[in-house]
Amino acid sequence: MLTEALAALAGAAGTGLVTAMTTDVWQQVRTRAARVLGRGDAREEERQQERLERARREVLQAPERQAEEVRRRQGEAWRTRFADLLEDTPQAEAQVRELVAFLAKHAAPAAAAGAVQVNAQASDHAQQANLGQGVQNNTFGSPQAQ
Repeated sequence: MLTEALAALAGAAGTGLVTAMTTDVWQQVRTRAARVLGRGDAREEERQQERLERARREVLQAPERQAEEVRRRQGEAWRTRFADLLEDTPQAEAQVRELVAFLAKHAAPAAAAGAVQVNAQASDHAQQANLGQGVQNNTFGSPQAQ
């Protein structure tokens, strides 16, 4: 049975791996992950590379309405593989941590902008325009007495 910390590490590796499948650093990630999962065996490393490519194709080819479910399922599958690795080969922890650090640095999704607040005031015949995404509430009319 894995400790909570190692289970979290396996989860981070699985989720990060699936996230990386749609990034420009995928080839590097695939090579690194296959090396870790291959446990020093060249044949197993090649088998893992093929498995990773099949998973990536599934993620990339998923219809939009199923994409999130496919990503979740793949993340869980890779989490399980990393958990098995850590349980069977405890000395692989350092390699998995290195992979997770690489994923965090090079394959993390771009941070979304935080909440944006726009305060604008116009009177008479002035017009305002707000561009962006999200919810916008606009009220037009004469200013109310305060």
